Amino acid sequence: MTKQPFLFLIGGIFSLIIAMGIGRFAYTPILPLMQKDLSFSDAIAGYIATSNYAGYLLGAILAGVIPLRQHRTLSLRLSLTINILTTACMGLSHSYVLWYILRFLSGFTSAFVFVLASSIVLDKLAARDKTNWSGFLYGGVGLGIFLTGLIIPGLNQSLKWEGAWIGLAVVSVFFAFIVWIWLKDSPIIRERKSKQEFFTQVPPVKWFPWLIAAYGLEGLGYIVTGTFIVSIAEKTSSFGGDATLVWMVVGLAAFPSCIIWSSLAKKWGYVKCLVFAMTIQSVGIAMPVLWMSQTGLVISAIFFGATFMGITTLTTTLARQMSPSNSNRIIGYLTAIYAFGQMIGPTIAGILSSFTRDYNAALIEAAIVVLVGACLLLKGIQFEKKPNIENAPMNYKKLLNEKR
Repeated sequence: MTKQPFLFLIGGIFSLIIAMGIGRFAYTPILPLMQKDLSFSDAIAGYIATSNYAGYLLGAILAGVIPLRQHRTLSLRLSLTINILTTACMGLSHSYVLWYILRFLSGFTSAFVFVLASSIVLDKLAARDKTNWSGFLYGGVGLGIFLTGLIIPGLNQSLKWEGAWIGLAVVSVFFAFIVWIWLKDSPIIRERKSKQEFFTQVPPVKWFPWLIAAYGLEGLGYIVTGTFIVSIAEKTSSFGGDATLVWMVVGLAAFPSCIIWSSLAKKWGYVKCLVFAMTIQSVGIAMPVLWMSQTGLVISAIFFGATFMGITTLTTTLARQMSPSNSNRIIGYLTAIYAFGQMIGPTIAGILSSFTRDYNAALIEAAIVVLVGACLLLKGIQFEKKPNIENAPMNYKKLLNEKR
């Protein structure tokens, strides 16, 4: 790695640790602590989660529509600041209404950070012919999840769940300082691309609606486990009060997963890897129903962690290769449909679990939804068997057409 790409990549990783690993997903390990102290229902827990995903949906839509290309650094910094403040304020109130507002704002700014950090870093990596580094960027989410699972028990023991939120905000401030210094948008000097990049085998743009639909179903299905897996573990006696261990397993599995899936996609193709990852994830989601034990939940956490950010990495990288001219908009569209699925998922799961008094129905429903999404992608595998010349230079297109 040369120094400059390494530094802005670290800045991107820290952005996702703040906005995604902490800002969005810290709610999962803190939720059972809040419920234990305040005794609110799973339905309320689902509504709080849904407010976050509603904000994420709106933020993703606006991030894809508003022309931010000239102000990406300023927009990223403002979004990170608001995101950290909403995390801290979660520990300063016991009001459900205020929580709804705070989680909405947190989700809104998380979407902006995700879209902006992704587009800045992916554009810079593409300019240097280093798109294979994208797996490191999205590994930041897994790193953030592991971090929250590691420090929340200690914060809760000394400062209760309120202190956990505030303590995570303090950690986020330190990471934000690094982002301020290292992640800056600047005019891109495009290096000479290799022929291999032009001939990357990806589906044509007309196949994009299938990718959007599958990604929306992924958002709807994965978030059930992403919201409630620690709560499920908390109700399993074999954990002996160490349910956050499950969340640490998710983070550990997620961190290297993006790099691994990116490497596999170079060999097998992005669509094949997406189908495989979503199938594995559906099994992981259903695992607590099939085998409700400590071992079953750990396997579920491994399958879930090893796939959910890998799927995001594969999808955003594939979409950008299909339409490289406007990375902000293409990632914004994908993030929006993903967020729409996430917004619906926790509400349905929360209502189902409150009605049935367990999570089985919600988990089975989520597993089926993700599996259906994988099936929607099957037809796209055929496009990976032939070169994609849509984005190739004119002289290469003519050469290939002559050979045909």
